[in-house]
Amino acid sequence: MACMWLYLACLIGLYYVFRWYRERQVVSNLGDKYVFITGCDSGFGNLLAKQLDLRGLRVLAACLTEKGAEQLKHETSGRVETVILDVTKTEDITAAAQWVKERVGNKGLWGLVNNAGVIFHYVCTEFMTKEILLNTLNVNLIGLIEVTMTMLPMVKQARGRIVNVSSILGRLAFFTVPYCCSKFGVEAFSDCLRMCIQPFGVKVCIIEPGYFKTNLVDVQKYQEALKRSWDKGPEEIKENYGQEFFEKTLTSGKHPLQKLNPNLHLVTDCMEHALTSSYPRYRYSAGWDAQFFFIPMSYLPTVLLDYIFSPKHKPAHAV
Repeated sequence: MACMWLYLACLIGLYYVFRWYRERQVVSNLGDKYVFITGCDSGFGNLLAKQLDLRGLRVLAACLTEKGAEQLKHETSGRVETVILDVTKTEDITAAAQWVKERVGNKGLWGLVNNAGVIFHYVCTEFMTKEILLNTLNVNLIGLIEVTMTMLPMVKQARGRIVNVSSILGRLAFFTVPYCCSKFGVEAFSDCLRMCIQPFGVKVCIIEPGYFKTNLVDVQKYQEALKRSWDKGPEEIKENYGQEFFEKTLTSGKHPLQKLNPNLHLVTDCMEHALTSSYPRYRYSAGWDAQFFFIPMSYLPTVLLDYIFSPKHKPAHAV
């Protein structure tokens, strides 16, 4: 029995050594390859643009604002070019695709990184509005799909990579409904697309970050959004939940946001690997919380997940 376990341990060890060696193989001629990234004003997209610039790749960075584009250009080399893009507008996407085509020419687009995203906070699911739902899906899912399908011919031309930024909330739903729906959708779209375009030599990778300190989860913005949600909520629902429930939601959500991981490189390193490794992974769990807590938790029975993630403070009229 001891020999069997030793044999199994050796096999597992050999597997991980082989995978480590295989994933260290880097694609050739990085300096000739173009990568288009959305959402480069700040956060992961901004850092990735700078990171790939240092690796010598040609970066085509899409920003939502002129201010974000100008600042990025000042902080990078001439290999980085910027364009203004709102992923919810078809005309912007079409114009950006033409702009990219003029730059990549016959080489095609080696990498497409769909990083742009938004999140809107509210007190609980019953306070969700159709406006919040549509605004979230239009950026995080519909915009991502439209950008991908518009750029896809150029990626196929280069036999390149598509890197879609999902979340651990695309594997485990316990937070805002619109955000979770959008990220579950990103997972589904990425899986379907990967199987469809594998025969053309295109690889599709999914990045699943845990909780990181970015503009999307700023503590002050979070609390302001909850207050707006409560103030605008229907009186009947507010009465059901009660003022105490709202105040405890404000407090309980504040502390975790103050302890978010500030090391964004844990995510952008995964993105960089997906773009530069000869053998990228299908999925990257970015951050210790994603790898050792949230992703393993997603395999637990639903009754346990409900107990762990449900709010511990109860509504005023709970039964």
